[in-house]
Amino acid sequence: MAVSISISVIITSLHLVAFVLAIGAESRRSTAKVVPDQYDESTYCVYDTDASTVYGLAAFGLLLISQMIVNGVTRCLCFGKGLVTGSCSTTCAIIFFIFSWLSFLGAEACLLAGSARNAYHTKYRGFFRQGDLSCATLRRGVFAAGAALTLLSLMGSILYYWAHSRADTGGWEKHQNEGVGLTSASYPQQQQTGEFEKA
Repeated sequence: MAVSISISVIITSLHLVAFVLAIGAESRRSTAKVVPDQYDESTYCVYDTDASTVYGLAAFGLLLISQMIVNGVTRCLCFGKGLVTGSCSTTCAIIFFIFSWLSFLGAEACLLAGSARNAYHTKYRGFFRQGDLSCATLRRGVFAAGAALTLLSLMGSILYYWAHSRADTGGWEKHQNEGVGLTSASYPQQQQTGEFEKA
């Protein structure tokens, strides 16, 4: 399996769009303010836009699709002509395979947890005489961590795909070259033998 430019472009594009969405989710986190009720002495929380949740879930989905493409093309490191040779490329493919999965799972966990937490809104009421009401909001940095892990996942996925393709194709090309070499070496001998028999 040779390296496909189109597959590399698709993987890179999906990761980069997911990274941009994660950055957007970090900057558009929901904020809340305590507002007094005009009818009684209670207070309640008023939240602004939930765009951060949508961005986070969109980044989660794109990252998942990209990981499925990588592992679908490489068959999840289970098959390949050159992967049984134990070469340096095979070792690199295994290392980058583990790295890409760890960074992928970390990014997905941050994006999913951040989206879920950002969508949670405090619905109970407080009273003036009991102190200020605490409104639940997402902590700063969760989506930023997801964005950073998305870039690491991009690097791991591309390096894994490249190393897997090199190990797979490299072993096959070596086998093919050896076969061609044997054929070209034996053909003149057969031709000379035929000429001697005719003489």
